[in-house]
Formats: sequence, C-alpha cells, structure tokens
Amino acid sequence: MSRISAVAAGGQNIVAFLDTLAFSEGTSTSPTTQDDGYDQIVGRTRFADYADHPNELVAIPKLHISSTAAGRYQLLHRYWVIYKKQLHLSDFSPMSQDMIALQQIRECRALPDILAGRFEIAVSKCRHIWASLPGAGYGQHEHSLSALTAVYLKCGGKFS
Repeated sequence: MSRISAVAAGGQNIVAFLDTLAFSEGTSTSPTTQDDGYDQIVGRTRFADYADHPNELVAIPKLHISSTAAGRYQLLHRYWVIYKKQLHLSDFSPMSQDMIALQQIRECRALPDILAGRFEIAVSKCRHIWASLPGAGYGQHEHSLSALTAVYLKCGGKFS
C-alpha cells in the first residue's frame, strides 16, 4: 500500500491509482519484495538502502535492453536525479517514491482525471511513463485495462 496518505495525496482515488501502478509494474507483487515494492530493482532483485536510488544497470536480455529502473514505480536513475532536485528530496524512501510518482502523474495531466474517477483516461495519459500500462508500446508486458480496473477498485478507487 502507498505510504502517502489519501489526505496528503489529494484523495483515495490517487492512492488507489498509485497502488494500481505498483501492481502493474509488478513490484508490489514481486516474490522478492520485503517492502511492498519500494525495494525492487528491475529484474526482481531488491535493494536495502533507501539513502539514494540504487543506480544499478540491469541487463534484460529478453527485451535486448538494460535498465536502471528501481523502486515501487520503477523510476530510471536519470529521472531520479531530476526529481530529487526538483522536489527537494533527501532520499529514495517510500515517501519520496510516492512523491515522484505523483509528480509524474501531474506532468501527464492525469491528476484531475484520477480525482474525478476517470480511470481509463488517466491510464491512457500515463502509459508513456509506465511500460506495463495498456497501449504503452514499449514491447514489455502490458496489463489489460480490465485487470487494472479490478485492482483499482479493490484498492478503493471510485469511478465518476
């Protein structure tokens, strides 16, 4: 479950959307997580020190790529550097990871849609950030909208 409260995030729909992203990225359900996905490195390994983004380059042979994705929302190291400065973050803690994901959602202009319960529109607006969302087109596993909708509802999200 997201560490940021519904009050601090702006509403339960936002927390449900964050939890849905973690499900979609596979971090919150990873068999190796000991912290609801906040401790995950791409490829299903984990890190233990939240002082900084782990910045571990992991080869993903199946996709013919390497990635530095880490944390609950699989943030690339190059974006961590930017968001750390922009949001005045001191560490890569779960709360910092939630704050970055919220900022990314804002940048996608999806926050009003989430607040209003327009889940499908919000997913569409965010799919270029998270490769696991339907229609992302990165060649990685994409979840169906119906599967994500079920998770969103289970996490307390509401529709308009």
